[in-house]
Amino acid sequence: MHLSMWTYPWDIQDQGLAALAVDLRDRAGLTTVSLATSYHAGRFLQPRSPRQKAYFPEDGTVYFRPDESLWRDKLIRPLMATNVAERGDMLEALVQGREATGLKVSCWTVCLHNTRLGMLHPDHVTRNAFGNPNYYNLCPSSPAARDYAVTLVRDITTNYRPDMVELESPNFMGFAHEYHHEKDGVGLNAEDDFLLSLCFCDHCTMRAEKAGVPVDGARRSVARFIAELCERAVPERQFPDFPAAGIYAFRDHPDLHAYLTWRSEPVTSLIGEIKAAADPATRIVLIDLKDGWLGGADLAAVGKVCDGAILCCYDMEPVAVGDVIRTGRAAIGPGKFLGVGLRVFYPEVGGPEILAARTKAAVDAGADGVNFYNYGLIPAKRLDWVKTAVDAIT
Repeated sequence: MHLSMWTYPWDIQDQGLAALAVDLRDRAGLTTVSLATSYHAGRFLQPRSPRQKAYFPEDGTVYFRPDESLWRDKLIRPLMATNVAERGDMLEALVQGREATGLKVSCWTVCLHNTRLGMLHPDHVTRNAFGNPNYYNLCPSSPAARDYAVTLVRDITTNYRPDMVELESPNFMGFAHEYHHEKDGVGLNAEDDFLLSLCFCDHCTMRAEKAGVPVDGARRSVARFIAELCERAVPERQFPDFPAAGIYAFRDHPDLHAYLTWRSEPVTSLIGEIKAAADPATRIVLIDLKDGWLGGADLAAVGKVCDGAILCCYDMEPVAVGDVIRTGRAAIGPGKFLGVGLRVFYPEVGGPEILAARTKAAVDAGADGVNFYNYGLIPAKRLDWVKTAVDAIT
């Protein structure tokens, strides 16, 4: 069974590779390390690091050495983090050390969530119905952004040969995604956030029009909804069965409904292109959420073009976790990998028995593996909670 923990390169550098192996393999009972290979900015409390208790990673960099021969003619190109030059290539160390550590290697790879690249390439980011850019999200309809994501995974798989690549954000992102000192005095509800996240950039417009989708009508509807939500004294629900009904919640607005139906095409085809360009020895899976359709992911379609998915079930009771996995299994099919992502954060998880119950619910419902979040962000004693969870399913 795939049993992994999401991990940052600096965690390994601070703890040491041997210590990481002991922690994950022996103390937590895991079989795999999922290393952040392409990542975004943040501020992280590092409880276990002997060197630094707060860490601010560079925005939009990669944690491996890009192969220049693959990137020479690309418009959007990766930037290697200074961490790699200064403290070593942890992906290389993990891959070369697989036999010694006993741990398989998975690459946790952020695809299109990249503010640094969005600022450099504003013509290739998502844009709302008013044409305003979301700099943190390269658009999956943009040929240059797609080329970037495809080449990124091709580079990793052909030059490092990991066991798996986990694709984060090969899709459309939400409006409220913790950009930097975000301000919202309106009090956006879930449907407001969704409407603000819908992309109508030139790339989406051209791609949708080519497919015969009424883009202009959809844009006008969304622009009207956004204008109206900005005029209300307090937020109101316009679509009472959102998000439970999926895109059917917008059935009374035919142009918008048609656009939302089309919207999964750029995401599905991008994942398919990533898989096709990757080394076939590496499994390619999608990291997604319960309502992946909000970002344009159609799990049933994705299952046809890659090796599977990991569904994050953060802050859910065991019954809800089981429901998500059963629904995911029905969508993706019996022959594909299906994992669950679980956080080990307090107070979301109050103790080992809670984590174990969620883990067991996922596996009983059909999950093939578990990813725990996150090695460097939790106290060492919570690795024992992970071991309790692993023991419940093995």
